[in-house]
Amino acid sequence: MTEKLIIFDTTLRDGEQSPGASMTKEEKLRIARQLERLRVDVIEAGFAASSDGDFDAVRAIASEVKDSVICSLARANERDISRAAEALRPASRFRIHTFIATSALHMEKKLRMSADQVYEQARRAVRQARQFTDDVEFSPEDASRSDMDFLCRVLEGVIDEGATTINVPDTVGYAVPEGYAALIRELRERIPNSHRAVFSVHCHDDLGLAVANSLTAVKSGGARQIECAINGLGERAGNTALEEVVMALKTRRDHFGLDVRVDTTQILATSQLVSEITGFAVQPNKAVVGANAFAHASGIHQDGVLKARDTYEIMRAEDVGWSANRIVLGKLSGRTAFRQRLHELGVTIDGDAQLNAAFMRFKALADQEATVSDNELVALARRTPSR
Repeated sequence: MTEKLIIFDTTLRDGEQSPGASMTKEEKLRIARQLERLRVDVIEAGFAASSDGDFDAVRAIASEVKDSVICSLARANERDISRAAEALRPASRFRIHTFIATSALHMEKKLRMSADQVYEQARRAVRQARQFTDDVEFSPEDASRSDMDFLCRVLEGVIDEGATTINVPDTVGYAVPEGYAALIRELRERIPNSHRAVFSVHCHDDLGLAVANSLTAVKSGGARQIECAINGLGERAGNTALEEVVMALKTRRDHFGLDVRVDTTQILATSQLVSEITGFAVQPNKAVVGANAFAHASGIHQDGVLKARDTYEIMRAEDVGWSANRIVLGKLSGRTAFRQRLHELGVTIDGDAQLNAAFMRFKALADQEATVSDNELVALARRTPSR
């Protein structure tokens, strides 16, 4: 039986931390409903203790969404954890995700706490969260820059207190794939009780490596949960992009050997909803969900795709929610795509000479304009003026 990878979506929590991406309760509910249709395993609905608005949003999502585990973030203190538990109470299944920084830099400059104090507070937080639920996740913030011996000590302690998911964040996007995978692998090997928890990864994209780090940690490090966001939304350069990791796992199942329960046909709809609500446009060349992800402008590529899709497409557009791939006629297009589009428009040209003449007229126009409209194509084929 193929092993399963848990997809933990943090669009509504870490994604909302993108400057300018704040969402209302109603907007969060709309996205949460769509995430449920997408069939993500865990929805991190927010940070309940951060504001009354976030508390209300987490509570509303917990009341309505039934098919995904609903999670709230909480700092490692009594107030945050109690507030998270209160907001999550209506959920069918819920998780409390508590965290505290473990790097020397963060402990000294931000927390102003000693290593021993952080260790005790981490254990105390998990112990308290366990009073409300058996599903407790712990994150050592800035783990990728933390001392390995101290990290092992903290994580062994929180697992001993009952943490069932250990998330190892690359909080500032500092890691590189091989080193990050080695970190996860070493933690799992060195921590005596590591078998009692699922190891998770949460990567930021400051160096453009979030997806690569996450996937390498899964393949080579043994992580079995990826924390990610729709469209890679998140603070600074963003988070691991859900659509990219899911389609990498699906497309290269031969390499990863893992299953996800995500309904990939809902990916595009989810991406477009998040873009609409946040106002963050998706760049055209964005993998999977960008407007050009399944579009072909080169004549060589168009000819190949029209003969056999898999010459230039490793995924089907329909599998992620697009209606079809797209042939874009322009100055790089060849005769094959030109003839195919005319056929689709119901225009028949008799003989190669007439086709070549019409094609040359098309190329001359395409050299002057970025795109050629269907009306212009028909006019060119029929030797009539287009304007």
